[in-house]
Amino acid sequence: MIIVEHGDAVSLPTRSAGSAITVGTFDGVHRGHLDVVARLRAMAERMSLASLIVTFEPHPLEIVNPSAAPPLLTTREEKLAALERTGVDVVVVLPFTPELAALTAEAFVDDVLIAQCKLQALLVGHDHGFGRNRMGDATVLRALGAERGFSVDLVEPVQGVGGAPVSSTAIRRAVAGGDLARAADGLGRLYSVSSEVVPGEQRGRTLGFPTINLGPISPRKLLPPDGVYAVRVQLPDGLHDGMLHLGGRPTWHDAERRLEANLFDVTGDWYGERAEVQFLERLREVRKFADADALRAQLAVDEALARDLLRP
Repeated sequence: MIIVEHGDAVSLPTRSAGSAITVGTFDGVHRGHLDVVARLRAMAERMSLASLIVTFEPHPLEIVNPSAAPPLLTTREEKLAALERTGVDVVVVLPFTPELAALTAEAFVDDVLIAQCKLQALLVGHDHGFGRNRMGDATVLRALGAERGFSVDLVEPVQGVGGAPVSSTAIRRAVAGGDLARAADGLGRLYSVSSEVVPGEQRGRTLGFPTINLGPISPRKLLPPDGVYAVRVQLPDGLHDGMLHLGGRPTWHDAERRLEANLFDVTGDWYGERAEVQFLERLREVRKFADADALRAQLAVDEALARDLLRP
């Protein structure tokens, strides 16, 4: 996958004279997004074009209406990693600025999609809109396509649990409410958070439950409610089962919110490596224990429950 940053020329694969494009924020890269990208790739293959995604950083609402900007399901790095797994040819990351927000749909199509990205075919959601005040709806885009010689195809939404459309908004609501099964249904995978493994205070080791500690998480990243979770952790050497503590550590009078994972049946030194924690199910809330022995006993109960939930 070719990633094109701000200021870089868009370079298409040599086989392609133009591109099939979809445009969006793609927060979460959920099942609806994946459906669009799969259709985009099929269209590009059929038309001998490059498949190209135009996305934005930061989230557009951070610029046009900061008070309404939602927490993110995926950080920039997580989003690009998820898009790379789709097999798309090119991802163009546009800085979302007040100047970009002010462009009309016509100017965005002409100056960005045609001039920079060599647009030949456009694929968008049925209710998608871009350009100033989201005026670039299906009717406008089809008129522009007829004038400028590119095709426009629309995609209907993918349905999730209960028949409701899959959306980033619905998945955020599920994660924030601790409904990880519903979030996973919308995403098509377990909800996750990624960060670097950093040294901790090694209290877990003294309890017989050594942990890996994740470094600071972007304040824009949405985390589920504090608690102890059954998790899977992707590390460079593979995917490991475990349990994770998210939150403060009231037994030690420590209110700082942290992520600490105890991995089952594996030991290692992963300092400086990237870890992706995948949330399966919440086991319990964060609690204060009378002493280390009481906490150790509860951790043994947590481990047994997590192992049972993670069993294939």
